[in-house]
Amino acid sequence: MDVLQLKERVKNAILVGESDFREFKSALEGKPGEKRKRLTKKICEDIGEALVAFANTDGGELLIGVEDDTIITGVPHSDEEIVQMLDAVRTHVLDQQPLPIVYNLKIEIDGKLVLFFQVEKGTSEVYQLPDGRVVIRKDKRTVPANIKHLQFTRQERISREFDRQFVDGATVNDLDLSLIQSLADSYLRGLTAEKYLQQFGLAEYAVNGLRLRQAAVLLFAKDVQKWHSRSQVRFLKVSGTALESGERYNVISDESITGNIFELIVKAWETLLPYLAYKTVFGVDARFEQKYTYPEDACREALLNAIAHRDYANHSSVEVYIYNDRIEIKSPGALLSTLTVQDLLALDNRHESRNAKITYVLKVNKFMRELGEGMKRIFMLMQDNDLKKPELYSNTNWFTITLHNALVYSPKENDFLRMFDRYNLSKNQKKIVLLGIEGKHLSPKDIHEAMNTKDRNTYDLEVTGLRTMDYWFQSVRAQMRISMQKRTTPRKKKSRASK
Repeated sequence: MDVLQLKERVKNAILVGESDFREFKSALEGKPGEKRKRLTKKICEDIGEALVAFANTDGGELLIGVEDDTIITGVPHSDEEIVQMLDAVRTHVLDQQPLPIVYNLKIEIDGKLVLFFQVEKGTSEVYQLPDGRVVIRKDKRTVPANIKHLQFTRQERISREFDRQFVDGATVNDLDLSLIQSLADSYLRGLTAEKYLQQFGLAEYAVNGLRLRQAAVLLFAKDVQKWHSRSQVRFLKVSGTALESGERYNVISDESITGNIFELIVKAWETLLPYLAYKTVFGVDARFEQKYTYPEDACREALLNAIAHRDYANHSSVEVYIYNDRIEIKSPGALLSTLTVQDLLALDNRHESRNAKITYVLKVNKFMRELGEGMKRIFMLMQDNDLKKPELYSNTNWFTITLHNALVYSPKENDFLRMFDRYNLSKNQKKIVLLGIEGKHLSPKDIHEAMNTKDRNTYDLEVTGLRTMDYWFQSVRAQMRISMQKRTTPRKKKSRASK
């Protein structure tokens, strides 16, 4: 076996020179010919800064006693000072955080003493210098960084890769094979459950058998709690419009449902449905009808998105808060950095799947749409039911969508629209009618702007419909009533004969 010895490796590193992953630091200072050893304190500070930066980025190597031009000048310090330098991996990190050190030792190269440090990329925490600063490696430089951004970036990388990781100890016997086989039969007749898992990249054969990925366990596990303790959705019914604490704690019911993702989709919807209280409305056939206060499909879509797109590396559960005036669905994990709330509000189908394998299986089996398409559908359903626009919010821990049960119209506008109940106005016609609430004369431009369209066919369709309903007569009556309430009379136009 051709083994590369450590000393040879260090010599090769010096020959290659500095890079993103390698830095040289001199142990000397002063003018040429007048060099003297640098203060041990300063060298220790350099060691701490370089290693923290490497650990916060992609790992790297530091050599003390080598100049930038690769000339080995050595470390002429005493044994006691060298011990202090080697110990800088501990003393010059905030609260003595344990850096993922591979090497911190002294090596003699070409008769000169060199200190060699190697650190791996940190995965469990963000490392800081004693004064609290956070630094990273950028190109060949050490530069300051924002700790919150660094934590977010690291967590995002972990969350993106979670459903692709292999699960130690899990076998196909831990999965609901009957469910998998039913999906396999729908996908391709004759495909076995094991081949279905491989077809969708949920498992791979290895020397010791089929290895399952996290996505397979989360989707199909018979006892998912064995593998993920927070594969669940929690429902909290709150009395009122704000969550109180202490003696005023106002949660009147709190229940959690668990299961694999396919089970959660079904059970979570069955649990939420009773909370979507009925309301009585006057229907198109002049009869009173019972309808939900929220569009069912909008709630189902929001709930499904939370289950499918949540961060499963974050061991929290999806939480649903049912208030008197709204429903808040909180999904563990922030939006991915490549997607913003503004992107989603644009409703142009922009999306980014965190759990690529999970969402692929759900989409193939027609359980869900893309995130962007699903969000657009939620907004359209709320609008079609004359409800306020959903609110979207994301921080470093949660993504929340809020659905309100309040109508978009004010009490005054609702009173005005009730005068036209028997006409069964369309959404656009309601917008046109509301233009006359203050007795305003309606121009074609006003009507186009109210409907948010420049399309002439839409204009003709809606306005012609209003004329057929004798809207103009009703509108004048309504405007006269408003004018009388204000004790004013609409000014009549003078005829030509009176001029």
